[in-house]
Amino acid sequence: MLTTEKNTKNIKEEALRLGFNACGIAKAVQLDEDALRLEQWLSKGHNGGMEYMARNFDMRIDPRKLVPGAKSVITLLLNYFPTQQQQPYAPKIATYAYGTDYHYVIRDKLNQLLQFINDNIGKVDGRGFVDSAPVLERSWAVHSGLGWVGKNGNMLTKHSGSFFFIATLITDLDLIADAPFTTDHCGTCTRCIDACPTQAIVSPTEIDANKCISYLTIELKDAIIPSGFHEKMEGWMFGCDICQDVCPWNRFSKPNTEPAFTPIPEILNLSLKEWESMTEEAFNRTFKNSPLKRSKWKGIQRNISAIKVK
Repeated sequence: MLTTEKNTKNIKEEALRLGFNACGIAKAVQLDEDALRLEQWLSKGHNGGMEYMARNFDMRIDPRKLVPGAKSVITLLLNYFPTQQQQPYAPKIATYAYGTDYHYVIRDKLNQLLQFINDNIGKVDGRGFVDSAPVLERSWAVHSGLGWVGKNGNMLTKHSGSFFFIATLITDLDLIADAPFTTDHCGTCTRCIDACPTQAIVSPTEIDANKCISYLTIELKDAIIPSGFHEKMEGWMFGCDICQDVCPWNRFSKPNTEPAFTPIPEILNLSLKEWESMTEEAFNRTFKNSPLKRSKWKGIQRNISAIKVK
């Protein structure tokens, strides 16, 4: 029978073999401090129209309510830093959305990891998540020793910055937990706060989604983006990377090696005029497996109307 230490080692090795860039483990416990921060954030209305952030609060702060009998939370990072850049004339798209929708890519890897555990360790109860359930991914990343939450609200690592996805596998398997990350390496730097054109970073690590360009261009479901933001969009048609682009830690970012994240040519090369003239049929065909489908064709056209304002 394999020991707990051996199980932990094998899982981490398999995670790296599957293409994940880092793997950390924490004990499945209730996150009391994170619960208080989330409650305060919600009370200020900083979640905007993302009402789902307030639902299933108990599950969000305690993985044992999400996966009964859970003992370990496995957190995995997957780099998406792009291999190519957009043409200067192209309307700006967040780099995480250059290729295939990460939900497909990561779910497949999580399923393979869970299958590996079942085949090599024994039958376990486990569920994998990536933006699909009430899970505090960044908090678990910190608790599993992978990095810290920067002033821009993103999880940062000293070795590769912040251009990565966070995935979570909650399981009833008892594993060796990593030491939590307890230091902050942002120091006195305020580049992300200073660079945000809409002042969405209201205080270090605290983001008001109502002002965030990513929220405005993706999550906001209104027919128009409030006019007060039009001149502050800085050409961002889908999402925004400003607070990551200015972060000094991202000088350590390296291009990803995931074939599925190869940029869709249209994202790199189409001009604003070409996007504006694109039919809904062409959009659905070209971006059927892309994160852009979250905004849908109508949302993209709405965003174009906002960034055209000078």
